[in-house]
Amino acid sequence: MQELKAMTRTDIRELKKLFSGKVRDIYEVENDQWLIVTTDRLSAFDVVFAEGIPDKGRVLNRISNRWFSKITSIDNHLISTTPQNELPFLAAYEGIAERSVLVKKLKRIPMECVVRGYLFGSVYEEYKKSGTAGGVKLPSGISLAGELPEPVFTPSTKAEKGHDENINHERFMNEVGKELGEKIMKASTHIFTTAREIMEKYGIILADTKFEFGLDEDGNLVLVDEVLTPDSSRYWELTTYRVGESPASYDKQFVRDYLDGTKWNKQPPAPALPYDVILKTREKYLQILDVIEKI
Repeated sequence: MQELKAMTRTDIRELKKLFSGKVRDIYEVENDQWLIVTTDRLSAFDVVFAEGIPDKGRVLNRISNRWFSKITSIDNHLISTTPQNELPFLAAYEGIAERSVLVKKLKRIPMECVVRGYLFGSVYEEYKKSGTAGGVKLPSGISLAGELPEPVFTPSTKAEKGHDENINHERFMNEVGKELGEKIMKASTHIFTTAREIMEKYGIILADTKFEFGLDEDGNLVLVDEVLTPDSSRYWELTTYRVGESPASYDKQFVRDYLDGTKWNKQPPAPALPYDVILKTREKYLQILDVIEKI
């Protein structure tokens, strides 16, 4: 059987590449537009791996576009989900169009806006030390993967390279301004709650997710980047979910769990990933795509 190939680099000669992030490449297009290409690159513990996950970028792009079409409570940055229509030369680049969107160039707010419905990941470690999540005091006695009394907003700074930093609400408000910060918190929590209710109908728990926002020229808040993808969210299988255990998930937690079983110190360079881990991770992404395309 021929080994599947991942698209980890892009080079669109007709456009100027502005930068490459952990997963996405952004190109400048005239008329204040960007082309965002979602590659198959894999980032875990804020380190980018040499190997990608075949089809990951295509899956993430389709999932994000599906959710953008469902979210009506706030404007988003999309101009076109079929950028080959506006940029015909993309047809010469195999696999690029299906991984790309044409978007408005906006003033990005450099924050990861995370909403959590369950206690897991970095905030679980915070909770064990101080009884808080993102600086918000929580009731005692919540176990790993335990449901929170209500969704909690836990922001972090956004780092294109290196580690994001979890911050409390006070610092978040100081960074973005109180009025804008409250708008972001309200918008984030509303989208999370709505999506969580939708996914429960399909036997999936949306445990947490992160959003990113920008401002248009009139100062209006706009939803940008990706939304509710398995890279930006934890999706758990409802039927096998158990409090106190690491739940079966449809995201790169599978890779994280594998890496936790190795001796890697979670600093660059990343270790090589076995091909079976790559394939099983790819399968997780395809499974959640199948669910979300039904909503």
